[in-house]
Amino acid sequence: MTVLNIVLIVGLVGYVVVRRMIGEPLNARDVYVPPLVLIGLGIHALSAVALTPVDVLWLVISGLVALGFGAMRASTTGLFEREGVLWQRYTWRTLVVWVVSAAASIGVGLLATRFGLHEQARPISLSIGVGLAGEALVTAVRARVIGVPYAN
Repeated sequence: MTVLNIVLIVGLVGYVVVRRMIGEPLNARDVYVPPLVLIGLGIHALSAVALTPVDVLWLVISGLVALGFGAMRASTTGLFEREGVLWQRYTWRTLVVWVVSAAASIGVGLLATRFGLHEQARPISLSIGVGLAGEALVTAVRARVIGVPYAN
């Protein structure tokens, strides 16, 4: 992974987190596009790697961990109606889950590398994207239950 990719990923995640801590109208584009972009970058990075069965196993394990923490993060966010549309605000609990999920991701990555995962078969963008996808899925369900439309 290049320095530019790392800067772009950190910038995108930082942008999303700061906006959501402040609280913002929740529009579908902001919920679904970042995970798709990051997953796309991760898949693109994997396309240049000859994956082994061990790589695939660790990708699945790390993906499940990321998906689970993303879902957990979504359960800690505030969703509410304001001005006739759905708003979202991250809470301090959400930030705690972000930190714990980052630590878990690093731990799983180190464990995976120790047990045979090739380093280039571990794109950070894929892990972050899958985590954001887990968050998006739970947010979509919660939004539907609330019954308030997304902002435009």
